[in-house]
Amino acid sequence: MAIIGSIIKGLIDLRDKIVSEPNADEAQLEVLKSLLYKAKDTAFGKHYNFEEILEADDIRVAYAERIPNFDYNKINEEWWYKMHEGETDVVWPGNPPYFALSSGTTGKTSKRIPVSNDMVEAIRTSGIKQVGALANFNLPTEFFEKEIMMLGSSTDLQKEGDHEEGEISGISASNIPFWFKGFYKPGEEIAKIEDWDERVAMIAENAKIWDIGAISGIPSWIELMFKKVIEHHNVNNIHDIWPNFQVYTSGGVAFEPYEKSFNALLAHPVTVIDTYLASEGFMAYQQRPETHSMKLVLDNGIYFEFVPFKPEYVNEDGSITDNAPVVQLKDVQEEEDYILLISTVSGAWRYLIGDTIKFTDVSRHEIKITGRTKFFLNVVGSQLSVNKMNDAIQDLEKKYDIEIPEFTLAAVRIDGEFHHSWYLGTEAKLSNEELAEALDESLKNANKNYKVARSKALKGVKVTTIPPNHFYEWNALNKKKGGQVKMERVMNEEKFGEWEKFISSL
Repeated sequence: MAIIGSIIKGLIDLRDKIVSEPNADEAQLEVLKSLLYKAKDTAFGKHYNFEEILEADDIRVAYAERIPNFDYNKINEEWWYKMHEGETDVVWPGNPPYFALSSGTTGKTSKRIPVSNDMVEAIRTSGIKQVGALANFNLPTEFFEKEIMMLGSSTDLQKEGDHEEGEISGISASNIPFWFKGFYKPGEEIAKIEDWDERVAMIAENAKIWDIGAISGIPSWIELMFKKVIEHHNVNNIHDIWPNFQVYTSGGVAFEPYEKSFNALLAHPVTVIDTYLASEGFMAYQQRPETHSMKLVLDNGIYFEFVPFKPEYVNEDGSITDNAPVVQLKDVQEEEDYILLISTVSGAWRYLIGDTIKFTDVSRHEIKITGRTKFFLNVVGSQLSVNKMNDAIQDLEKKYDIEIPEFTLAAVRIDGEFHHSWYLGTEAKLSNEELAEALDESLKNANKNYKVARSKALKGVKVTTIPPNHFYEWNALNKKKGGQVKMERVMNEEKFGEWEKFISSL
């Protein structure tokens, strides 16, 4: 009998029984009130008169009416830059001890997103909520004695003036509770290695001495780590090294495109648990095994608003129009796509995080990430979101029994006519023409707007297959390997030209 595992599992089960779910609407109102009250004496709070908003009959409506929405560029140029010039109490009391570096999926220049002590605590609290949810997954007692691999960015944060900078996964890992350090792998020394390839090489070298039960990280980088470990030890799959690996936690990226290639590296299926941890905060986690949807964290430092994801509300750069309507949590509809706005304990106010989501279960407040506002391909009315692209790629995988873990595309002009040009990351040897036809047909069947566009302004579909590794080398060239780096699914013509030049050089 695994005594320690039994104790931990018992505590988790007990927590699940005694911790009640808050009323969602009341919880969100309390979060908003708390945010406004705590920040009312900051420069931002005084500028927008938070005290007056707190006295309004309907605080949520007053807040939405008086505070504009901000994307990163706008809030950074108007407010956040002041913190780098030594000002205090700008958007949140005091100075943030950390800035999360996030190049996201677009651009070479890292965004610098403030992370307050309150946010560090909020992320830790949400992490505990997620651990508590493991009680719902019927995991064996022995699982709770196994080690946990957290493969994020380096925990060797860079000191900049009065704060430290790094990716949010590195910041979170550098703040893990003392009682967790015995379970945490690859351990503090290896986790501090900045170079991705060197860090993974050290993981491979030490892999056999660890008893890994759970792994978390971005799917593409986890796959590359698995391959390195398998190659280093000359084994058939990752379970030959870590036989007790049972749970994989993704990192805010849709797992479906990676599912087939991921499972090919295993001896048997594992439990996949989705989470939504972004540089701006811990938004949601999967609470039950019956679904891959995630439950919004509604009582822990983040206030959510929702904008209907419609072409008329989205600007070309992915920002939203000033007249875009806002829907409160109590009014959202299932299976409708929304743009997410968040206000947080780090001083992000009505902040456009860039993600789109849909509610799969309104009563449980469960969501799925459906894409990015910048990845919405609507040049000729096709209205393609990332989730529709993912579904079409999965159709190809099933039809031809192949793996396509990565893809990107753009609307390009060929002889003056618009075409969708896709690059598919696969080792399969199929004709590009056949894949293009099948991809086109899948999208027509699933998306009426796309079907209409194909009968009018969208004249064709082009597919080019390349090795999946080319996508990772592109990320290494433009940003860096590992951490929270994700591949951009849709590119504009200028970026796509750089991409094609890079691919032709290989």
